[in-house]
Amino acid sequence: MTETDRLTLLGAKASIPASPQEASLEIVPFQRGDGPPAVVRFTCPEFTSLCPVTGQPDFAHIVIDYAPDALLVESKSLKLFMTSFRNHGAFHEECTVMIGRRLVEVAKPLWLRIAGYWYPRGGIPIDIFWQTGAPPDGVWLPDTGVLPYRGRG
Repeated sequence: MTETDRLTLLGAKASIPASPQEASLEIVPFQRGDGPPAVVRFTCPEFTSLCPVTGQPDFAHIVIDYAPDALLVESKSLKLFMTSFRNHGAFHEECTVMIGRRLVEVAKPLWLRIAGYWYPRGGIPIDIFWQTGAPPDGVWLPDTGVLPYRGRG
């Protein structure tokens, strides 16, 4: 049996998990090789969760960068994990950091950062940034590509 044989979601019909806690994040082996670490980027421009007080939907553009060590996050499982927040009530800060911590727990990367660019509610956008420490030496780390919120001005 190979490592990819253990994947349960890729190539199979899968439903959206009821909550982030119930979502399964799957991993696959990664051969890092010599030289500086690679940086993998996941972008979720249509992330949604619920306000824990009002139940109203909140929307964000999430950018995740990580330098894998021996494991990669399988993207279909990540998509299902991210989608599971649709019915999850939590503040922006909690959602953003929860995603980062869960990825670190599962994939054990050399480094990870997450940027959550939340769309305005009540006229105030909230941007949340979390990372595990300084990026590894020698990595090329592009800008997240998300412009600061400027409103209509």
